[in-house]
Amino acid sequence: LVLLAAGALAGIIGGLLGVCCLERGRADLRGRSGRLDARRPVQPFWGQYMGAFAETTFLEAARSILRQLAQEQGWLDENVLVRAGLLTPEQAIGTPLRKDFPILAGKEKVIEARVQSARGHAFTDSPAEFQGTLREMLDRPLHSNADRALFVATLNAALRHLGWIAGALHCRDDDPEKCGLEIARLIREKKGTTTVGLIGCNPAVLEALVREFGADRVRLTDLNPDNIGTVKHGVEVWDGTAHTERLIREADVLLVTGTTFVNNTFPPIWRAIRHHGRDYWIYGVTAAGLCHLFGLNRVCPFGRDT
Repeated sequence: LVLLAAGALAGIIGGLLGVCCLERGRADLRGRSGRLDARRPVQPFWGQYMGAFAETTFLEAARSILRQLAQEQGWLDENVLVRAGLLTPEQAIGTPLRKDFPILAGKEKVIEARVQSARGHAFTDSPAEFQGTLREMLDRPLHSNADRALFVATLNAALRHLGWIAGALHCRDDDPEKCGLEIARLIREKKGTTTVGLIGCNPAVLEALVREFGADRVRLTDLNPDNIGTVKHGVEVWDGTAHTERLIREADVLLVTGTTFVNNTFPPIWRAIRHHGRDYWIYGVTAAGLCHLFGLNRVCPFGRDT
């Protein structure tokens, strides 16, 4: 009974602290005027509160911030349309030399949203299209991968329009190959000889990591059943639904695809990262806006603005 009571008390305190953190973060965004300042990039405020704030509310919290910004800028109804639609592989990624990227195989699609003159991308396995006002977009549920992809792409476009983020469009042609090499170089520079856990099978990143660190120092999980159990560049692909905790436990540093926000697998990944105290980067264009808002580490060497 004592243990139960203590657990309940801890839960109450944690919940209250989470609310306080949310309000503190909103206050930091608003400044003295009590309004969100859209003229300058927001300073990431949630990183210092991650231990108390509920991980499952990343997208909900981002939606609340975007809703307030839209209200204060008069975007909700005044001739601001969000157009989100599916890009062809060539539109999204150009003509890279290698042909094993999931988007070229039809396993993933890129959603592009437009908010005024700005565009934002998000990867998803469940593409959908939308056209309407920003209010209508923000009123949509976030229950499915398609719903979340539309919102994340819209968030990226809106924050890009404000000038808060850069690199919200996927790189093209030879840049995806260069991206893997640059990420591997960055990890070597920051961490030296280390074991890297890759969550989400990006073939160019995987090959570069194996070249840089050796297959015995790379761990890999993926959700694509066609990949699970296979060996790629000397690394066995583990089932992401069953072995991500093991990957995080065995790796020293993690590379996490931003599509984990879209497929709703990021919350348990984030809990495990915190539990094991691992360094990490979230890679790719999908999480550009979310990483900025919440102070999460992001790497995307060749993300485009136009």
